[in-house]
Amino acid sequence: MAGYSPGEQPSPGEQVIKLNTNENPFPPSPRVVEAIRRITPEALRRYPSSMADEFRVVAARVHGVPPESILAGNGSDDILQIALRTYCGPGDVLVCPAPTYSLYPVLAELADVRLIPIPWEPGWRLPTEALLGARGRAIFFANPNSPSGTWVPIADIEALAEGTEALVLVDEAYVDFADDNCLSLLRRRRNILITRTFSKGYALAGLRFGYAIGDPAVIANMAKVKDSYNCDVVAIAAACAALDDVEYARGNWRVIRAERERLFVELERRGFAVIPSQANFLLVTTPDAAHAGWLYSALKVRGVLVRFFDKPTLDNKLRISVGAPQENDRLLAALDASLDRDPSPIARSTTT
Repeated sequence: MAGYSPGEQPSPGEQVIKLNTNENPFPPSPRVVEAIRRITPEALRRYPSSMADEFRVVAARVHGVPPESILAGNGSDDILQIALRTYCGPGDVLVCPAPTYSLYPVLAELADVRLIPIPWEPGWRLPTEALLGARGRAIFFANPNSPSGTWVPIADIEALAEGTEALVLVDEAYVDFADDNCLSLLRRRRNILITRTFSKGYALAGLRFGYAIGDPAVIANMAKVKDSYNCDVVAIAAACAALDDVEYARGNWRVIRAERERLFVELERRGFAVIPSQANFLLVTTPDAAHAGWLYSALKVRGVLVRFFDKPTLDNKLRISVGAPQENDRLLAALDASLDRDPSPIARSTTT
């Protein structure tokens, strides 16, 4: 099988503008660092809470749900795998709109689950009838979607959930940069599960912590399937501190959203076709004169990493994470220099 292909990581000490893996360009809350410093040797000696009970209480308060509606995981990827194991066995069907998060097919193959990808309707609209017609045990999709950054309206998600008894998993990894979220649906549809991560909005990609919000009965079944101690004491303490200081994070979200809009305008001005995004990245189609793979390489030569997906429907596009203002300035300068240059000296065959 082909495993998951992560975004390229620079070598230790390499100075690059890293806009290829949708990390938050700002540091986490100072309260997070302080919470980690307060971890005692005694806390490290003992096993952590198997259900991350301290975090469940904090998250329940922030989201207005009971603690029994929260399940913590080692990143939201852990939650995705737990959900898949809970709802799908060998030979069952997982349905996803395509393209979406590229880990879903890998998780399905690992579990001997048959994945049925359903192309998005024009305008990146949810293909509701086709998703329902595939009759899967579960339907997974990201909202905002990756790699497009597009948003599925809440009413469309509710209509999808009403039409099936399957689990409808809404992966809200990028929701902190969006105008809305699906939490309100949990009160009306028991088969909706929302997943969240601290990697994007809370600038904790290096920590690995995520969680699910759902009906308590769904969460209780998922708890049977998870690893015994899937979250460590350091991650639990840091996640609690981050969620307790959501106002700090919101300030960074506002800057990222403003920079996203600035990049949208600047990239369009340079001839890129840019998809309106509700995430912290933009998916852009390169100008006719610039092949996406070549432009990825040209930017890399100039110290700027972006994401190139060398696969059908995406091989003429680049996904660009929104950086801090000065990083975005460097990106635009590198694009201007690259597009003015004869592409022939730069290899067109690239891998990411």
